[in-house]
Amino acid sequence: MLANFVRTYSLVSTTQLTIVLIITAVIFAIFIGIAVIKMFKLKAENKRLMDKSKYKTNVDKEYTDFTDSHLYDTKN
Repeated sequence: MLANFVRTYSLVSTTQLTIVLIITAVIFAIFIGIAVIKMFKLKAENKRLMDKSKYKTNVDKEYTDFTDSHLYDTKN
């Protein structure tokens, strides 16, 4: 009785629902693929810019000791 009621008054068949779900999954897979490709491109560009940047030279400077500056009284 319930199966007959569902078949008679259902708005969408199982086949139509399956097709819509497959299309939706394919679209989301395409979006995820595009996002992964963009992530790798941005990572490569960031690495290239960091290698060429002035920031790298600032980071690579050797540490200098500032305790002998005028702010510290060393004449006790």
